[in-house]
Amino acid sequence: MRALVARLDSFGDVLLAGPAVRAVAARAEHTVLLCGPRGAPAARMLPGVDQVMVWDAPWAGFQPPAVDRTDVDRFVDDIARLRVDTGLLLTSFHQSPLPLALLLRLAGVPRLAADCADYPGALLDVRHRRAPRAHEVRAALDLAEAAGFPLPEGDDGRPAVTEPPAPGALVGEDGYVVVHPGAAVPARRWGTERCTAAVRELVRAGYRVVVTGAPEERELTAAVARGGALDLGGRTGPAELAGVLAHAAAVVVGNTGPAHLAAAVGTPVVSLFAPVVPAERWAPYGVPHVLLGDERAPCAGSRARVCPVPGHPCLNGVSPEDVLAAVEKLTGRTPGLDPGPERMERTERTS
Repeated sequence: MRALVARLDSFGDVLLAGPAVRAVAARAEHTVLLCGPRGAPAARMLPGVDQVMVWDAPWAGFQPPAVDRTDVDRFVDDIARLRVDTGLLLTSFHQSPLPLALLLRLAGVPRLAADCADYPGALLDVRHRRAPRAHEVRAALDLAEAAGFPLPEGDDGRPAVTEPPAPGALVGEDGYVVVHPGAAVPARRWGTERCTAAVRELVRAGYRVVVTGAPEERELTAAVARGGALDLGGRTGPAELAGVLAHAAAVVVGNTGPAHLAAAVGTPVVSLFAPVVPAERWAPYGVPHVLLGDERAPCAGSRARVCPVPGHPCLNGVSPEDVLAAVEKLTGRTPGLDPGPERMERTERTS
């Protein structure tokens, strides 16, 4: 059997699809992961993926392309050449799988499964309804099981990536704290001055701090690292970043892709979580973590990319001392903060 798993969103979304991909791959002879351009680097790191296919869909992403008949026809032809037997269409709770399902039907895919609240007509063979408030990882696994792909015995159902390269001389000895100040959308960023102050607080407490960021974030990481940290801004690709995160004692990061990458390599996360999307669906999964931020802020559930509330109160109420206390809790340095069960979670193993 040849299978296709689709997740057309961003880097972190594709990482969260990883356990469902493994479930499919355990029963398929060949597994294709269909993703968008922003998710492609994550797709190439997932265990179980035999082939990555990248398509910039006109209904997905932050800046989707215009609808182009030639491009759509080319995509349908490319899918047809894959000759897949079944497709698992993974989406967030607010997205519809039906546009993609229509194109896959045109390409001749005989069996399709998806979470779908809308009437699918002849587009889906398995129309699944996700459990209310389910985390993205759990929702994808539930859909995979409904489609005939339960997790194989011994798989813990947590996000994972292939073995990343060791950071070596890039960071020195293990046990440092990573601060990742950037995020794909402004509403999820804490702010340069606050990140810099948190770095100073961590350094004063005796932690060695490493600041990470994408090439386009070099100015940001340089400013934050002035608090006494090593600046790796622009110096790590996705695989190298995974290696840096894997050898850290904890990671301080917003609700963005590197938070899920840290979870995928098993590193505890201090999550500066703007509640524009619900934490129950998007918090770091499967690792100890502390959520910092006002979950009752007026922006909650808005899915806003730019903060709609003056002063960005959901994150600006977090202090550098809060971050230090959370890091101490996760690293076991001091009794520190007791975040309570709703703030810190170690996901139970599943099989």
